[in-house]
Amino acid sequence: MTPHRFALALLLAPLGALAQDAVTTDGDKYTLVLENAQVRVLSYRDLPGQRTHEHRHPAFVAVALAPFQRVLHLPDGRLVRREFRAGEVMWSDAQTHIGENVGNTPTEVVLVELKPAPPTAACGSR
Repeated sequence: MTPHRFALALLLAPLGALAQDAVTTDGDKYTLVLENAQVRVLSYRDLPGQRTHEHRHPAFVAVALAPFQRVLHLPDGRLVRREFRAGEVMWSDAQTHIGENVGNTPTEVVLVELKPAPPTAACGSR
């Protein structure tokens, strides 16, 4: 490794350390429901006024089990406010955020995190 690459790796290492897995940072709110080679399914519950620590999700689908209001605090300082109805389904690209329940109801949601597809063998190869 060249000295420049080594220095860059040292500078970027803390950024990856900040964006940890949601079950690790907020195990009191996230519960692992199912995991296999394709997906990881999480249940998330919190109360009004609660917020998470900064964490990262790969691309995911969220299914709201009850209505709730949420603000996502993104690493660049932007705030994204969302209101969900029971049964609403949302897609999200991978992201790092802090989530905050800003409504008057508990958050109840199921997240289906996608895993990278395994490499497949070429058709007709022997």
